Amino acid sequence: MNFQVTVLKILVSYPDGFAVMEDLKRDMAILATSGRDWADRTRRLAARVPDLDIFSQGLVERISGGWKITAQGRAVLEFMESRPAASEAIQTPSVGETIATSPAPVPPLRQPADRAKRRRERRERRREARERARANAS
Repeated sequence: MNFQVTVLKILVSYPDGFAVMEDLKRDMAILATSGRDWADRTRRLAARVPDLDIFSQGLVERISGGWKITAQGRAVLEFMESRPAASEAIQTPSVGETIATSPAPVPPLRQPADRAKRRRERRERRREARERARANAS
């Protein structure tokens, strides 16, 4: 599994592209144990940009206890996920070239505003269920 591609994929799934470290670690653990499909997919995506370095290239920022994907990060991820043209299959451009050739920054993807809220509620329901089970077991 390619760590940097996984970080980009996780961050792009969050509203505003920001996730706290706790959420990143949890999502990373889920994906790491999800099987060969995810590992193969990240390996294929990473092969499109072999010199990928999410921090030094400004694709991800560290902000107040979490990480946030930048517009450049979204553009690189979009490039990695796009279908390779015949000429791209022969010559893979570097990240700097990819960013320089993109006409404008990619606007953030629209995500449901209440996604984080639903996750928190789900975690809280699970926690309450565990506490009830422990109390009933006593």
